[in-house]
Amino acid sequence: MTKKIYMGGPTRPRRTPRAELTGLLLTVIITATLFPMNNAVAKTLSDWVYDITFAGQIEGGINANVARPANGVNFGQFFGDRANQAQLNQLTLTVARAVDTTATHYDVGFMLRGLYGSDGRYFNIAGITDRLMTSRYQFILPQAHLDAHLPWLTRHGLDMQAGILASPMGVESLDPSLRPFYTLSYTTEYSTPFEHVGAMFQWHLTDHIDALFGVDTGNQVSFGRGDNNHTAAGYFGLTASSLANGKLSLTYLGRVGPENALRSLGQRADSVQRYWNDLSGSYKISDRLTFTGELNFLHDEGLHANTYSFVSYLSYQLTPTLLLNYRGEIYRDDTGLLVTSFIANNAYMQATLGKPTVTQSAPPTTYGALTLGAIWRPVLGHSVKLFEIRPEVRFDRSLNGTRPFNDLRNVGQFTFGVDAVLGF
Repeated sequence: MTKKIYMGGPTRPRRTPRAELTGLLLTVIITATLFPMNNAVAKTLSDWVYDITFAGQIEGGINANVARPANGVNFGQFFGDRANQAQLNQLTLTVARAVDTTATHYDVGFMLRGLYGSDGRYFNIAGITDRLMTSRYQFILPQAHLDAHLPWLTRHGLDMQAGILASPMGVESLDPSLRPFYTLSYTTEYSTPFEHVGAMFQWHLTDHIDALFGVDTGNQVSFGRGDNNHTAAGYFGLTASSLANGKLSLTYLGRVGPENALRSLGQRADSVQRYWNDLSGSYKISDRLTFTGELNFLHDEGLHANTYSFVSYLSYQLTPTLLLNYRGEIYRDDTGLLVTSFIANNAYMQATLGKPTVTQSAPPTTYGALTLGAIWRPVLGHSVKLFEIRPEVRFDRSLNGTRPFNDLRNVGQFTFGVDAVLGF
């Protein structure tokens, strides 16, 4: 049933924000800013400004559910969570200057992106934009970072991003033009992070192998009152690209750090760790057919909870403008604490901070999900850079007999979604 959860009581006075992380961010920003000014081969100011780009994108859709759940929510879905209701998912505006990651000299860029829409409820960052709006449509800054290419350590150099960053973990992303479906997998929603305040580094070891590492304040939290505990978290991993004659790419990312709120667990929230592990790979079977797989394991010491999952994707280019997509997933939530539907518009951020909120969850469940869809991308020309329409049909089912769907009444759930994306 729908339940109101209140987690924890008063907390002790907060300590000074993480001095180590603040110092690191200042160091990399100052270093990246000053070095190009002293480099004789760096671009002139006029050339640098000329490379700045502006872009906008609009996405809206609807996700129909014939069972018509009384609370109006499609269980276990974030985008398209409101059953049978059309919504503006995203209106984004972006100004950016991309760095040349192959350069032999220093290069500096940036990205600033603002987003307004229903998707902002799930990608908000506490202490930055979470209090601006509490309605269904919210404004967020999903990306606001300084970028730098640093020709250090190896011939290929080191790339850095510092500021508000999108999580690099997982196959699916917030940007609808970069993912195959309107809805997200359970793995993306519950077993990968979304947003960070911190710094990420990509060290180009060889032509094909990069090392990835970074440090941040936690998943979707910032500093001071915008934080849910006092301890930093970080990434580590490797990525290999253009293997097997350019057909194969692989990425492993691990992440360690406390992610639970002091309001929920008390002072031990600073020490109990959450371990994220994600291995993904893509193989181009033919010029038209591509396979992608993702294997994920998450362990949370504070909640004594684990999730295990595997997601497979197939993409077939039927015509130059029509792409057919398949996604199949097996996802195990062994406590029922991770897979949750957030009923109120601000419930996701309230839960992140350990504040009282209204959610709906199920017993420990093994979820199976099958999604079939298509992407139609006609070329419109003029100032329209992208136009696509994406219909999908999705069937979710509990594989161990629990009833998580449609107000906890059903073993399975059918949804029929469609969205449109316009980029300029």
